[in-house]
Amino acid sequence: MLRSHVHESNGCFHFLIFLICALCEKPCIIKSSAGTVVQHNSSFQVFCIFTLTCKQSALCDHPPQRHTHKTFNSTTIYFDVVNIQKNRTFSCVCDDSTRDPCGIDISAGYPPDRPNNISCVHKVTHPQSGVVICSWNRGWDTYLWNTANLWVRTVSGNHTEPPKSYRVSSKGTDSQSATFNVSTSVQSISVWVCTENKLGSAVSDTINYTLSDIAMPSAPVLSQAHCSSRHCDITVTQPVRTQHLEIQYRTGQEGWTTFPDTSGQQVRPITFLEPYRLYQFQARSRFSNGHWSEWSTQISNWTQEEAPAKKLDVWFTEPNTELNSVRVYWKVLSRQSSVLASINISADVRNYSVPFCADCEVTVYSSNSKGLSPPAKITTHHTEAELSGDVQVKADNHDVTISWRKPRTAPLPVAYVVEWYPEGRKLEELQWLRLGGNEDHAVITDIKPFLCYKGAVYVFYNESSVNRREFNGVSSMESTPTAGPFVKEKVEGNLVKVTWVDLPQDQCMGCITHYTIYLENSDGYQRSYNTSDRMFIIADLSPAVYTIWMTASTDKGEGLKGQKVKFFIQQETQRSVLLVCGIIVLVLMVFLWLCQCSAVKQRYTCTGCLMLEVVPDPANSKWAKECTKEKGMMDLQLPLSNSSMTEEEDEPTLSLLDVQELPKITADTFTPTVVSPLLCPQTSLSPDTEPTIALYPRTAYIKSFSQDSGSSNHTLTSADTNMTIDYIAAHGPGIMDEEEEEEEEEFIEMPGFFSSHIFKDPLVFGGKLTLDAVKIDCSEFFPNS
Repeated sequence: MLRSHVHESNGCFHFLIFLICALCEKPCIIKSSAGTVVQHNSSFQVFCIFTLTCKQSALCDHPPQRHTHKTFNSTTIYFDVVNIQKNRTFSCVCDDSTRDPCGIDISAGYPPDRPNNISCVHKVTHPQSGVVICSWNRGWDTYLWNTANLWVRTVSGNHTEPPKSYRVSSKGTDSQSATFNVSTSVQSISVWVCTENKLGSAVSDTINYTLSDIAMPSAPVLSQAHCSSRHCDITVTQPVRTQHLEIQYRTGQEGWTTFPDTSGQQVRPITFLEPYRLYQFQARSRFSNGHWSEWSTQISNWTQEEAPAKKLDVWFTEPNTELNSVRVYWKVLSRQSSVLASINISADVRNYSVPFCADCEVTVYSSNSKGLSPPAKITTHHTEAELSGDVQVKADNHDVTISWRKPRTAPLPVAYVVEWYPEGRKLEELQWLRLGGNEDHAVITDIKPFLCYKGAVYVFYNESSVNRREFNGVSSMESTPTAGPFVKEKVEGNLVKVTWVDLPQDQCMGCITHYTIYLENSDGYQRSYNTSDRMFIIADLSPAVYTIWMTASTDKGEGLKGQKVKFFIQQETQRSVLLVCGIIVLVLMVFLWLCQCSAVKQRYTCTGCLMLEVVPDPANSKWAKECTKEKGMMDLQLPLSNSSMTEEEDEPTLSLLDVQELPKITADTFTPTVVSPLLCPQTSLSPDTEPTIALYPRTAYIKSFSQDSGSSNHTLTSADTNMTIDYIAAHGPGIMDEEEEEEEEEFIEMPGFFSSHIFKDPLVFGGKLTLDAVKIDCSEFFPNS
């Protein structure tokens, strides 16, 4: 029973293995007519032989893609691969089967190139042995794995060893190398290289070397340097004694200085160093023949200090009148402290402001722990001397040349100083160059591009006699400005005052030659103005809305536009009318105030300016003519009241009025008289008769009038005739009040001085009005007569 069960189990196991193997079996076999490694640009065929009857297909590359194929027979298909350029993968598959496809990887490349440039170095690390390192160039890239073999044949005396090979495998590297050991008994070697891959092989030429000619000692070992102010002692250790040693040193980022040494001593002194400098040292060695060793590891140390031997190169700015100070600059000679007058200044500081006085002298020292330098003096008070010729400036993309013409007559200059700085940054970035008296130019190499520089040339004839010539607009490289100025406008009537702020240096892109102001009105009409100033006035603008903006220009052209600003010019005529009316009102108010003033009233008559120069002759009046014509009384009829008169009424009925004819009166001969009540053609007063008492106060106006009626018997007595004059009956007080109100309404637009100054005395009404009662006094019209 047990044995039968075991036999059944074994049968099942064998069946499962057969089934798995049947499922894992490939459905086909794939082969290339050129193999798995082919040469670039070659063509070949790929065959797929199927072991199953199925629907056959060909695939290529990753991810798999259908490839056109041909049928060779019922079990075999094939396809052509033409001009292959890279590594590719091909496969065949049964579309109606779940079995994995069969595939092949094809590598494309080149056969190896012939190795060249073989070079070998014998590194002597020990007196009894050494290492030879050979390197070569393998040639073109094959895109395949290559195997290189370095073959070496050694010769010791008369004995030649058989060749030995040293294998090197690589892919894609241009340079290859191999290393092997040799003993001190070997005198020469012969080397060559053989390279091969699946497409072919190549062999280099054979190179012969004498080991002494390619010997290289190991790099020296330097110990800590021990330094004084002018030299350092370097301890050098070498594994193998050499015949040559070379030491280099430098300070900061300067170039290396070589110090050759053949003494063979272990401690090597390095001389001619500068005090208080940090020096770096390195060394290498060589046998009598062969190659220099590699450079040793660098070491460094400070030399000690000495009292400064040179005076500082000192310069200064012109006196600042606002701050009452002079800024003094100096160039650093070495790392040390500085003393300015009696003020200690750190060695990191390169300028300082000192109080200014006209006769002061500033002395600058550099100092350290060992002492002071010679003094450098600055005299700010100079006597102006003449410099012949102007300063010439020539700039290119890298430097600027400043030149001048030397004077041909005595006194000759003893020194020149050329200073330069970016515009607006003199205190922060002032630089200078001190030259001898025989120089006629200076080359400035540290000009920053796209910055505008200013400067001056100082000619020293002695310590106090100096001439100064300025130059400006210097730039090594320029472009158009990257922005426009910001405009500030101020409108005043029909003009606008335009101001602006200078562009920052990083936006100027060089030296600004001029500014352009653009003005555009609301109709689109545009005007432009060029200026080099910092303020510009545009006048005679008509009322409108305007837009204004600016640009800046260099020698390379006009820059970008600045911000646009709008402003408005108002109508000027409205302002003028208001202004004129205001002035007229003000003058009238002042005039009225003067007329109301009592002191002015007593001294002047305000209406004098309104009167005619020649007083009208009453004899030429209509009444006088009628009187002469009628030779008798004239009728004069006045209305009884103001309210009884209308516009439709005819001329009023005149009542009888006695008129006396008088001689013609002029302004030169006029003398006030009292008119008699006699009839016009019969009686007149003598011009020589002077009344002793005036009938009325002296005035230049008609003082009263009356109506011819017998209702009133008011009389007026003359001082010289004692005559009684009858008056026309006066109107009632109420009627006169109404008349006065109507007159005020009629003259409401007239100046108020007519009522207060023309009629200075109250009007008199009553009795009969004759020409004897009319008195005209023009003395107040002519106060100077």
